[in-house]
Amino acid sequence: MASIPGHGSGLVPTMGALHQGHLALIQRAKEENERVTVSIFVNPTQFAPHEDFTRYPRPFEQDVEAAGSAGADLIFAPSVEEMYPRKTTVIRVLEVSDRWEGETRPTHFEGVATVVGKLLHLTRPDSVYFGQKDFQQCAVIRRMIEDLHWPVRLVVCPTIREPDGLAMSSRNRYLSAHERQTAPLIYRVLQDVRRDLLAGVPPSQAAHMGRKELEDNGLRVDYLTLVDEETLVPVEKISKKVAILVAARIGNVRLLDNLIVDGSPELSGS
Repeated sequence: MASIPGHGSGLVPTMGALHQGHLALIQRAKEENERVTVSIFVNPTQFAPHEDFTRYPRPFEQDVEAAGSAGADLIFAPSVEEMYPRKTTVIRVLEVSDRWEGETRPTHFEGVATVVGKLLHLTRPDSVYFGQKDFQQCAVIRRMIEDLHWPVRLVVCPTIREPDGLAMSSRNRYLSAHERQTAPLIYRVLQDVRRDLLAGVPPSQAAHMGRKELEDNGLRVDYLTLVDEETLVPVEKISKKVAILVAARIGNVRLLDNLIVDGSPELSGS
């Protein structure tokens, strides 16, 4: 389903605490659509009991101003009671949600799929915009849209990074000054792993070396793995586009990142 610039409607789902990555999504949506809706909703069902739902930043007025400046025409900011009058219906996407984040956070993607499903139903966009940083989330949403035959185009936009390479995230504000200096190592390690893979190093060895470098610098690695771009199943050779996925903890902050590796000399996702 192609997008005609200046026609149709776009949705950018967010949990607020907007940063330049969100604003890039809004700007892309505005380039491709006549009307852009930005949802601001901190979704409780995608947080586990021990996670940071209560302290998740909520600078609502600043978010509204920033979204408008980036091109948003409408802010949709429902209450929890409006989104969940009951909690008797959920959307669960199998297979692509089972590994990686699905193992570490077992209820997370059920919450994500359910809230995105509700947002798509309530706002009825022609296109919905997500960032590549949350790679598995994008895979889950893509599968949900395909399986349920929803007439919406999923647009995955490149990860927006700080000048030192750190992927922009609302959780970056939790990093201490020392942790913030260490955090860009995640992206540098991803680049090293991609270089090693393209030089012929076996995926398991390249991932092991990357994990060791992170751990040697004090990070706790939940996973660093090479997976099929669509199914997220681990791979042992590069025959088409694959993704390097990483989740690592610096202090109490858990950060995600990824890079795409193309089996051809032409690379993407940098």
